[in-house]
Amino acid sequence: MPQMPDFTKMNGLAEFAKLASSMPGFGAAMQGLPTLPKIPTAAIAPERLHELQSSYSRDAADLLKQAGAQSIDPSALKDRRFTDTSWQTTPAYAFTAAWYLLNARYLQELADAVQSDPKTRERIRFAVQQWAAAAAPSNFLALNPDAQKTLIESKGESLRQGMMNLLNDMQRGKISQSDESRFLVGKNIASTEGSVVYENDLVQLIQYKPLAPNVYARPLLIVPPCINKFYILDLSPEGSLVRYALEEGHQVFILSWRNADQSIAHKTWDDYVEEGALETIRVVQEISGEDKINTLGFCIGGTILATALAVAKARGEEPAASMTLLTSMLDFSDTGVLDVFVDEAHVQMREQSIGGKGGAPAGLMRGIEFANTFSYLRPNDLVWNYVVDNYLKGRTPQAFDLLFWNSDSTNLPGPMCVWYLRNTYLENKLKTPHALTVCGESIDLSRLTLPTFIYGSREDHIVPWKSAYASAPVLSGPQKFVLGASGHIAGVINPPSKNKRSFWMIDSADERLPEDPDAWFDAAAEHPGSWWPAWSKWLGENAGERVKARAAQGSKTHPVIEAAPGRYVLERDV
Repeated sequence: MPQMPDFTKMNGLAEFAKLASSMPGFGAAMQGLPTLPKIPTAAIAPERLHELQSSYSRDAADLLKQAGAQSIDPSALKDRRFTDTSWQTTPAYAFTAAWYLLNARYLQELADAVQSDPKTRERIRFAVQQWAAAAAPSNFLALNPDAQKTLIESKGESLRQGMMNLLNDMQRGKISQSDESRFLVGKNIASTEGSVVYENDLVQLIQYKPLAPNVYARPLLIVPPCINKFYILDLSPEGSLVRYALEEGHQVFILSWRNADQSIAHKTWDDYVEEGALETIRVVQEISGEDKINTLGFCIGGTILATALAVAKARGEEPAASMTLLTSMLDFSDTGVLDVFVDEAHVQMREQSIGGKGGAPAGLMRGIEFANTFSYLRPNDLVWNYVVDNYLKGRTPQAFDLLFWNSDSTNLPGPMCVWYLRNTYLENKLKTPHALTVCGESIDLSRLTLPTFIYGSREDHIVPWKSAYASAPVLSGPQKFVLGASGHIAGVINPPSKNKRSFWMIDSADERLPEDPDAWFDAAAEHPGSWWPAWSKWLGENAGERVKARAAQGSKTHPVIEAAPGRYVLERDV
């Protein structure tokens, strides 16, 4: 009888597979079975592992020595979760926090030292980040002295209110991040005056009332992301990009995407391009009387806009005088941390469950899934911070317009969503000429020769700034790239009146951008404040002459339907 391998001595899956395959009959037993996916390999170089283990042992011994002397070094608690004096004045709590931070740091260093393919490494890092964030002692009432202090001082009321907050959030399916009772869409948020002048079952088109006596002849059409409500660009009056553009003399139109329900669950990417972007471009042309208009796309709205203009180009049409892309991707080679969620198995599962594949009815990609996913990209700031405040301390979140918008999520039709996942995030076909057919046209983004303003945010974790920059080689024509400080939203919503942050730009006319983003950054100069004036100046150069503003919105062909912000934006995913 052949000797069986000693499986207790296996050092990883690779060695197990090697020995198992040498067993008699193994090959015959595997015949006829489906081919298994290749298992990713991951390892840490022995020298690096030894270095990390030695460092951890020294730090752990030093911390245990401090604990024995009941004198934890305060510098070991430099983390905002443990800044309250109650963590530092009691040795037991100080040791708990310091021991957690030591182990979390060590695990992160181990994850960073892993040698594997990029996707596997990023997934290991992400898993470690999620575990470390969830395991913090501050997340547990029994280990959080600050929460215990609140419990005693409130005579138990904080615990009662925390349980009520938890039950309410469980019913909603998401953690409350803002006091939503303080905001009313159309009243103190999304309040810029305007009218809905066109609608179909995917979008409403809003035309805003001019705020300057003389306006640029060419109007501006904004295509916002369809996974969120449009009013991120029209929050409070002082933080509204829409209002700023109006004050600068631009005629502004914006799409309001419908929050998808089962009646439009069958809609596809082609529908979003044709009925969303291209149809509203035609309406803006008709209302304004201009053959060419200026266009702006934000995030996935930029991807939809560029695709629509490529479809128009294939049809022999050039309806746009310029295109602005804000934190948008056309080349999906580097999708940042979001790459951990997308692989062939995941996309196939979505195609079968909501994409209408295999005869199954089309479903919806729930907006709440997007909201929760984006929150877990920054777990300490957008998840566990609120667990502690809302549930352990029984507090009501502060009113914050941006987080109110973040929670006002939007559903997407399944077929549209899975097409987007497969052809961009998974297979990255959009950047390749004629690799995709959209709306019946073979598209080639390199045929777009219009002036393009490309914006990226330096700390963006959803669209890394170099991925935003990577749109430049895909397109042709004069280009301007601006890099703003901060993240995906805060970098974009940075009005000049706040005089905050900074941006980087090459101080010259439109340039053909260098292929290497680092080369561009080395040549760029940093400027204090908002990038909005630089964009407005560039946009004005492509907006035609100034003409007298028309007081009325719409036209005979497209009369006013209702006041802005319209019905579609009020449909909440609850």
